Amino acid sequence: MMRVCWLVRQDIQQQRIKLPHLETVVIGRSPETKITDKKCSRQQVQLKAECNKGYVKVKQVGVNPTSIDSVIIGKNQEMKLQPGQVLHMVNELYPYIIEFEEEAKSSGLETHRKRKRSAGSNSIEGDAAQETEPMTEQELETTDASQYPLPPKKGKDASAKKESLGHWSQGLKISMQDPKMQVYKDEQVVVIKDKYPKARYHWLVLPWASISSLKAVTSEHLELLQHMHTVGEKVISDFAGCSKLRFRLGYHAIPSMSHVHLHVISQDFDSPCLKNKKHWNSFNTEYFLESKAIIKMVQEAGRVTVQDESSELLKLPLRCHECQQLLPSIPQLKEHLRKHWAKPQINKPKTVD
Repeated sequence: MMRVCWLVRQDIQQQRIKLPHLETVVIGRSPETKITDKKCSRQQVQLKAECNKGYVKVKQVGVNPTSIDSVIIGKNQEMKLQPGQVLHMVNELYPYIIEFEEEAKSSGLETHRKRKRSAGSNSIEGDAAQETEPMTEQELETTDASQYPLPPKKGKDASAKKESLGHWSQGLKISMQDPKMQVYKDEQVVVIKDKYPKARYHWLVLPWASISSLKAVTSEHLELLQHMHTVGEKVISDFAGCSKLRFRLGYHAIPSMSHVHLHVISQDFDSPCLKNKKHWNSFNTEYFLESKAIIKMVQEAGRVTVQDESSELLKLPLRCHECQQLLPSIPQLKEHLRKHWAKPQINKPKTVD
């Protein structure tokens, strides 16, 4: 039995790159990755999988920034990539995750692989169906909407919960458990303040259940999605009820961090954390999927379909979401937005699904 690591592209199906144990693999702009962006070097990163330890060492070689969970590595610097974290190859584009598998050779020539799924890793549709064995009973439980774990209890359960954090995108999982970040919680969901808010009001609604991404959502999660939306509207009412700001509730098509989370965000975008085109376009293009549209999609199709080319939306020109005027830079966009802050923003009537 031998453990192997795979680098899995999140926004393109059927792309998996094998990372042999302790072998240096250099990737970047190439036919293999299907990255044609010239801002990505042909030798953008060096990857070395520590399969026995459960992480990959990532060294940025290219000039433009490579990041892990939005933290820039830096040229010639190195960071560890763990299961559940998201590696963006360059300029917070082209997202990858890692998956570890146990690989055993049979007496014949065929090699059998048993995928070891981490709770925070996103499934790649089609690809997963071809390369994995049927889900075990334990794995099926993680997608059962009736199996919502309660918030962690004191004692041994809490210790076990802390140990499992290494399998998640660290930032979100730790924030979920942090009372200082929490603004609401019940048996199904918790609401936290976004650590890097992109507007005056910016919350995240997260389920306690282990749902890695929108691609993992099924019809069994319909009631949970509806509950998340209702809780989002409750938080607006409770904490911003006197505000005249308009709000939107929705999901990123390809989130930068694992674990499904619903954004509840005011439309002023008055925040020092909103720094670049990717930040803006992630909330003001079709990259931002309305909560009610996701609920309707699951009601009608039993699943959520995310377009493979969604990441291209992050490259669109900056355009004011109120008047559609094109702006050349983030500072000029922010200055332009001040004109709209003086005008009252009227929320659309709330409806509860």
